[in-house]
Amino acid sequence: QVQLVESGGGSVQAGGALRLSCAASGRTFSNYAMGWFRQAPGKEREFVAAISRNGGSTYYVDSVKGRFTISRDNAKNTVYLQMNSLKPEDTAVYYCAAAWKLSVNDYSRNNKYTYWGQGTQVTVSS
Repeated sequence: QVQLVESGGGSVQAGGALRLSCAASGRTFSNYAMGWFRQAPGKEREFVAAISRNGGSTYYVDSVKGRFTISRDNAKNTVYLQMNSLKPEDTAVYYCAAAWKLSVNDYSRNNKYTYWGQGTQVTVSS
């Protein structure tokens, strides 16, 4: 089992920034690829960003490229999502997730992730 706890959400104005953190416990964190997903009211959960086990590869949905950065610190068992230049359409509940093994094509697929956090709300006002 892997337990994931997100933090860092909040309310900001458009153009602002937030950094989300996801602290993991349980199994060896460095064995898991990590992803961030989000779900807005009335919409399906969508992929935001992912990072490989050693942090050497990162993946982003097109809508956040150049604004969001995913990173991880395996010594601290934590994955981060730095969000800059936030837009109202970024408003959602953000979830982190862990996956044991992922191929390159699987990083954006939420059904490939085994463990999920409880989510943290991000609200961006115009």
